Amino acid sequence: MPEGDTLFLTATRLREALAGRALTVTDLRVPRLATVDLTGRQVTEVFPRGKHLLIRIEDGWTLHTHLRMEGRWQVYRAGERWRGGPDWQVRAVLGNADHTAVGYRLPVLELLRTEDEPQAVGHLGPDLLGPDWDPDEALRRLRAQPDRPVGDALLDQRVMAGIGNVYRCELCFLRGVTPWTPVGEVARPERLVDLAHRALDANKLRHGHITTGDTRPGRQHWVYGRAGRPCLRCGTPVAVAERTDPSQERVTYWCPACQRGPSPAPQQPTRSTRPGPPRR
Repeated sequence: MPEGDTLFLTATRLREALAGRALTVTDLRVPRLATVDLTGRQVTEVFPRGKHLLIRIEDGWTLHTHLRMEGRWQVYRAGERWRGGPDWQVRAVLGNADHTAVGYRLPVLELLRTEDEPQAVGHLGPDLLGPDWDPDEALRRLRAQPDRPVGDALLDQRVMAGIGNVYRCELCFLRGVTPWTPVGEVARPERLVDLAHRALDANKLRHGHITTGDTRPGRQHWVYGRAGRPCLRCGTPVAVAERTDPSQERVTYWCPACQRGPSPAPQQPTRSTRPGPPRR
């Protein structure tokens, strides 16, 4: 699932292409919105909220999307050939005289009154890349369940909005704790909150979720995606474990030497536990 910095970059590109211009094309390809026509209205703002994307349109409308695992927005120049997937995967098209934004495989696509946006995103915690980022409130929410594994807390968008599995693994490595360590046993949790903010902020206008400072392929992450390969800090083989919860399955990477705390028995890397290529 895309991380918050990916949504920030997507929103930036959509804003540059659409904001301040009247729509000449609107095509929402889901049954409940198939008859909606927003042409002639101006896009007033595009912004992310955690992993959600909100496109505000004049007359008090907001197009709300969430990419989840497969969704993607792609911007093309007017008249340019679309290349993001077959036509049957297109869920939304918004265009003006200069650009066309195409939403592929969008699992969440709904049109709301702007005043009703809290129904879609009001449950989220402080947005790590939002203008109203509040580290004190994020820390309060993180500490609210001291027995909870820190990796679970980091993924909980009600605690902080924007962290996905890449940053979950990388932040735990950088703080020297395993993702299964109870929040109450993490020393100086305010440093974890600050690190999360700085990591996403550093990557919000580029691809790759780079946490090592090294942009070379294979060296962008400390542990994520490096199952069985040497830890970039100490050389110990990076461990991997699958984790299943009621809604989804995730893969966890950690260094048994650099990170202290509880952990399951590491698994041998297999084809099913290796991540695919970085999302672009």
